[in-house]
Amino acid sequence: MPERNANVETVAGPVADLGATLMHEHVFGLSPEILWNWPDIPEGWDLELRAREAADKLTELKDHGIDTIVDLTVIGLGRYVPAVQRVAELTEVNIVVATGLYTYDALPPYFGNRGPGSLFGGPDRLAEFFVRDIAEGIGDTGVKAGILKCASDHLGMTAGCERVFRAVAQAHRATGVPITTHSHSASRGGLEQQKLLASEGVDPGRVVIGHAGDSTDLAYLEELIANGSYLGMDRFGINTISSFEDRVATVAAMCERGHAGRMVLSHDSYCFNDRFDPEVVRRRHPDYHLLHISRDVLPELRRRGVTEEQIHRMLVVNPRDILTRREPY
Repeated sequence: MPERNANVETVAGPVADLGATLMHEHVFGLSPEILWNWPDIPEGWDLELRAREAADKLTELKDHGIDTIVDLTVIGLGRYVPAVQRVAELTEVNIVVATGLYTYDALPPYFGNRGPGSLFGGPDRLAEFFVRDIAEGIGDTGVKAGILKCASDHLGMTAGCERVFRAVAQAHRATGVPITTHSHSASRGGLEQQKLLASEGVDPGRVVIGHAGDSTDLAYLEELIANGSYLGMDRFGINTISSFEDRVATVAAMCERGHAGRMVLSHDSYCFNDRFDPEVVRRRHPDYHLLHISRDVLPELRRRGVTEEQIHRMLVVNPRDILTRREPY
């Protein structure tokens, strides 16, 4: 068993005890070019105002039994760590931040125009940037990333996505920091992700296949587990992709089959996101908020026979085991 470092990096510094953890959330989703050029957009961005709103939401979450969130906002989703730092100053909830890059297809031009297979060629610096975020900190904030994120969706493993996955794999092996993904369950995309990461020497037990909970295909989910990875049952509240009934039933069925030790829970929600109209979101997805699991999901899981030990495993033990950093390999 590789040696582990008992501390997990958070925005406020390393902590040894994460407590109950939501493994796939976002504090802020921002559109920098929009905000730079049209600062009067209706959604509005005032760092102090939005930080206080986010901190209030996280403090309420703490009152509902959650101690830590993993903020998977990376490049491509508007990561701005100074704003998250301000939130961390105002709440007792631990915030783990991520490094990586979010795309379903092509890379942003900064990377797409350089590196292997690009118009101008040259070295691929993605892994270098990811490692720096982990080892030295993000920008000049001093905040170190505690997890790596990569994504593929309905287009499959495009050339751009493949570059990100390979860079994430290299950064993972260089640092020991775990990996989480955005996957497309309808096309069983987690299997392709596992295969590519394994080709780079990644231990699948250090990987969370995100959005696995969009699927009700138990055979697919058990195949992901058999390959060694954790499942992100992490879109509770987004009921247009999969209903509340289906999401809860799937987690309960997987627990009944003995897989509580390979699942984590979350919402994939935002405290503030300038890409969504909040009123429309509230109408279409009334359960899409940080308190849904505590208020609605856990009581329903208990009603269906999921034990307190299994819930503790999914919310406390599994996140701790995933996020506890191991040595490079």
